[in-house]
Amino acid sequence: MSRLDVAPDADSAFGQSVAGLLRPYLWGFAAVVILQIIGAVAGLVPLLAVVELGRALLSPGPIDHGRVWIVVIAGASGLFVRLLFTGASSAIGHLLDGRVQLSFRRRLAARLGRVPIGWLSRRTTGELAKIAGDDVSAVHPFIAHIPGELVSAFVVPLVSLIYLFTVDWRLTLITLIPVALAVALVPLVMTPARLREQKEFDNAMGRISSSVVEFVQGIAVVKAFGGSGRAHRKFRTAVDDFVGSFYRMVRGVAGIAAGMQLALSPPFVLLTVLIGGAALLGTGGMTPADLLPFLLLGLGLTAPVAALIGHGFDDAQAARRAVGRIRDVLAVRSLPEPAHPVTPRGHRVELRGVRFGYQSVRREEHELARTPEFAGERRRHRQHDTADHEVLRGIDLVLEPGTVTAVVGPSGSGKSTLVRLLPRFFDPTHGSITLGGVDLREIDSRELYRLVSFVFQDVRLLRASVADNIALAVPHADHDDVVRAARLADVHDRILDLPRGYETVLGADARLSGGEAQRISIARALLADAPVLVLDEATAFADPRTEQAVRRALTTLAVDRTILVIAHRLETIADADSVVLLENGSIVERGRPAELLARNGRFAAFWRSNRSAAAGEIETRGGLPRGDEP
Repeated sequence: MSRLDVAPDADSAFGQSVAGLLRPYLWGFAAVVILQIIGAVAGLVPLLAVVELGRALLSPGPIDHGRVWIVVIAGASGLFVRLLFTGASSAIGHLLDGRVQLSFRRRLAARLGRVPIGWLSRRTTGELAKIAGDDVSAVHPFIAHIPGELVSAFVVPLVSLIYLFTVDWRLTLITLIPVALAVALVPLVMTPARLREQKEFDNAMGRISSSVVEFVQGIAVVKAFGGSGRAHRKFRTAVDDFVGSFYRMVRGVAGIAAGMQLALSPPFVLLTVLIGGAALLGTGGMTPADLLPFLLLGLGLTAPVAALIGHGFDDAQAARRAVGRIRDVLAVRSLPEPAHPVTPRGHRVELRGVRFGYQSVRREEHELARTPEFAGERRRHRQHDTADHEVLRGIDLVLEPGTVTAVVGPSGSGKSTLVRLLPRFFDPTHGSITLGGVDLREIDSRELYRLVSFVFQDVRLLRASVADNIALAVPHADHDDVVRAARLADVHDRILDLPRGYETVLGADARLSGGEAQRISIARALLADAPVLVLDEATAFADPRTEQAVRRALTTLAVDRTILVIAHRLETIADADSVVLLENGSIVERGRPAELLARNGRFAAFWRSNRSAAAGEIETRGGLPRGDEP
């Protein structure tokens, strides 16, 4: 055990075995199978009754009416028993399917609520929606239909063969020819090339789902800026990829599927039986009455196999792949919780020797169960990981209470990664981050999110009232507190202009612009009243007046809070107490904005390359001479 003892993850064992989800329902599956066996055997009775009826009617001498009635009653009873038991089996199977799907969705919801937020931030809404929706629904045939089809595919042929062997073993072997031909074609569907085409098809379908969700969510902004053509291009590309994958998959299996269907088709089965029967009748090896059971049971011999190999086989393959993707999500490890949480003393933040690379994170995210079907997945991730690199390299930084620290730097320098470590979206690969003298890994996650609030550029608002969106972290907040937070974020007046003010349901009664949504998100963070506030370009979409208001609010709040800000637009750092310049994951310069400009070092060069209207403002506030304007 490392220095930081962690509590065991209660769901980790399940993440390694999806069978664990089905274990509580084994008795239900047993009932489905037993009922289906009885129904399948009973379903053969009417066919056997027809055979015996034919023999009774074709036998020389007077007809035995008593025997005929017994055969008719037996056939009708068999049909009734079959309908009763197969109906009960199907009903129980569908009830099990509903419960299993509910369990899958509950497990997924619980797992998604525990996975690192950084893992979620790298997944699209469409991708997760497909797993929780389409993939869970794809399990339906596997639970509700395939067990019954499997039983029928084995029990019906087995009982039929036993009976037919007692009639004539030679014609029985001839009747098996269609089944043997169809089964011989099955391995051709399971070749690596066919499996790869099926996986490409699933991936293409996932890209369509993702692109549709993204396009619909952003359609208003896209149309407003005349970018509908560009927005459609991604969707059209996804559709083209899907069509190409579909054609490749169909071309690969069309001939094989046609061969299976032909081999198991009633005309081919009847033709095979008639040819074999005619040959045996011609040699005197059997009587015409003995041919009748082969004509009837021959179809009963192949029909269940045809259903299993046809749609049943496809459904099983689709369900297997869907369960694999669900398993991937369930196998994602949660950030370890401390076995003995420690409460921070104050809200001073210190980063000591922090190094971070996504390589180790991806390795843990995709630590799947050691089963053959996931071996290729693990190899692909290992190959991807070897090409990864460190994003942060030895960061030493102290954030004092009552100060605003701004992080600047070129794209790819590690700014967003740095601020995402503070609310513990990920854990650093090396080094430590402490809050109030306590390592973040020693703080209970619920306590950590109470102490650290964050606002990011990608704002997500709920389909709920404006008041509920602002009070998300404090659901029982007073209305006055909600209004106070909205005023600080300079969004109160805009809310009053909405159809129902603070009771307006976003997405139903009204929609907000990007800047307005961002101010709602800022109000949410302010209402949370966390002593540490992290902002990742939180004013990216704000107009100048709103930006000034938000900056004034942050200056007021910084009196007793620790604030960390990413600034892509340098005018947002004019009031910062300290600026940190990142390059290639390392801090290359730090200090007050005016002091850094006066040094004429890397920050000054970065400032010149990103010249903005804030240059003159910082000069004025920092007392720089006008001649030093960058």
